[in-house]
Amino acid sequence: MSKVEVVMPQLGESLTEGTIIKWHKKPGDKVKKDETLLEISTDKVDSEIPSPASGVVTSLLFEEQKTVAVRTVIAEIDTDESAAVVSESPKPAAAAPSREAPKPAAQVMKPASSVQQAPMPQPAPAAGRFYSPLVLNIAREEGISMSELERLPGSGEGGRVSKKDILAYVDRKKTGAPETAQPPMPAMAPSLPSGPPAPRIESTLKHIDTGDLAKKYPSPQYEILQMSNLIQKMADHMVRSKQTSPHVYEVHEVDMTRVDAVRRRNAETFEKREGFKLTYMPFICDAVVNALKQYPIVNSQIEADKIIVKKFVNLGIAVATENGLIVPVIKNADEKNFTGLARAVNDLAVRARSKRLSLADIEGGSFTITNYGGFGAMIGTPIINQPQVAILGIGTIKKRPVVINDAIAIRSISYFTLSFDHRIVDGALGGSFLSSVVHQLEEIDEKRVV
Repeated sequence: MSKVEVVMPQLGESLTEGTIIKWHKKPGDKVKKDETLLEISTDKVDSEIPSPASGVVTSLLFEEQKTVAVRTVIAEIDTDESAAVVSESPKPAAAAPSREAPKPAAQVMKPASSVQQAPMPQPAPAAGRFYSPLVLNIAREEGISMSELERLPGSGEGGRVSKKDILAYVDRKKTGAPETAQPPMPAMAPSLPSGPPAPRIESTLKHIDTGDLAKKYPSPQYEILQMSNLIQKMADHMVRSKQTSPHVYEVHEVDMTRVDAVRRRNAETFEKREGFKLTYMPFICDAVVNALKQYPIVNSQIEADKIIVKKFVNLGIAVATENGLIVPVIKNADEKNFTGLARAVNDLAVRARSKRLSLADIEGGSFTITNYGGFGAMIGTPIINQPQVAILGIGTIKKRPVVINDAIAIRSISYFTLSFDHRIVDGALGGSFLSSVVHQLEEIDEKRVV
């Protein structure tokens, strides 16, 4: 047998450390190459880190919640040809005591986004449901569609589909046994969802039951949870944004009936061609990109008394994950056609929820869209993502009675909110930009977008 030393990866040039959030294996467990070994959190992004080799985990050198310098050895794996079968889902890891001095790395572990892995199913997982890379790989290998996965009951925490669940489903299919299924979950909710997603706070945050705070807020009347690294950074970022930019908000009603009709007419053909569902988001992204070309000041940032106008559109799309909100970025969105935008939206959403984003995927945004309508909200007032000067919030799309030509009609209506930095974007500019977005959606040109 040979020993492989696993090191804390460097997920970006500016990052010097990472925090171990969760070990997926414990000493004595077998692990397969590219199977998730642990989860780490940095100042910028949370990632699932794959094992660099197949074998048996012999030691974990740092406990969960420990912050470790990059390239420090954090685990050891003994390898041989027989260690290729992965054991059942591990129990929470019992980590070895911390070691202060880093050891030279025998093998540098790459982040999940840079490892050569088998392609995963392309349809985007439904909002609010997470699938691990291992489950997605099994689904691909066994020819299980995303619609089947969405109907599959999960025995894991919060109803998550585990390896055991999907393998049992595969066995039932092969033997012809009756299948136990649940209704498919909606992808990007076109109308008010049946209910909010299950709270993720229980499964992602560490419980604190000792110390002065625990004495002040005793159990069971209180429960103390430690903010994750990602939540702390997001909190700081939001406070800094409100202190930096004088926020002003404009809300416009948007008739999405034509967009809905175009989407429905082309949904089946699009999914067969692209391998994932056609949602509303690509239509919205396309309209936003065109409006930013018309009003470039909205696609800028402020440096002291100077306005830096960007000659490109890097479009951030806020994605809700089990660990909090993250904003992956479609780089050079202005150079993509409608299908290219749809592919980019799907790709970033899938990789965000499976923790396969790189640092480059979340940097450099010039404008952001956030879709709180997917959780049933009609109107919101989003906080600007610094150093940007505006953000667009999308409300739920719902059928409502409206007056058209003095007659009442049923239309698919949404409310879009533009939050903008009043230092350089005034009401006239903000209103003109938002009106452009609305006009493009209400007068959608089907031949141009699909």
